[in-house]
Amino acid sequence: MMDQVRRKSVHIGGFKHANPIPNACRIGNLVMSGVILGRDPASGNMPSSLEAQCANMFVHMKATVEAAGGSTDDIIKMTVWLKDRSQRGPVNAEWLKMFPDEHSRPARHSLQMDMEGGALVQCDFTAVID
Repeated sequence: MMDQVRRKSVHIGGFKHANPIPNACRIGNLVMSGVILGRDPASGNMPSSLEAQCANMFVHMKATVEAAGGSTDDIIKMTVWLKDRSQRGPVNAEWLKMFPDEHSRPARHSLQMDMEGGALVQCDFTAVID
């Protein structure tokens, strides 16, 4: 019998939302994440530095797209919110590690936003998985 569930929730270990929502959702080949923060995956604590939060955020993004059945090559768009939008250096450093090929990078948009709980950066992404 075919699986009757069209929409599938995606959950990862080491990072979950406080509210009853999944890390991402997949319908067909489309995956959209919820907000991804830079919490430490082992302790669950929010690091004080933007660099550490960015590194963790990209780790969580990779784990989420992989849990959905894809890879970072399937990410087509990423939106990043920063407490201080002028502080994009740490985001760009992790971005270049994850997406080194300038001819194969997702679209990205950065916005400034006040955040709670010590968060300095957060993101979400859209992926298309073949």
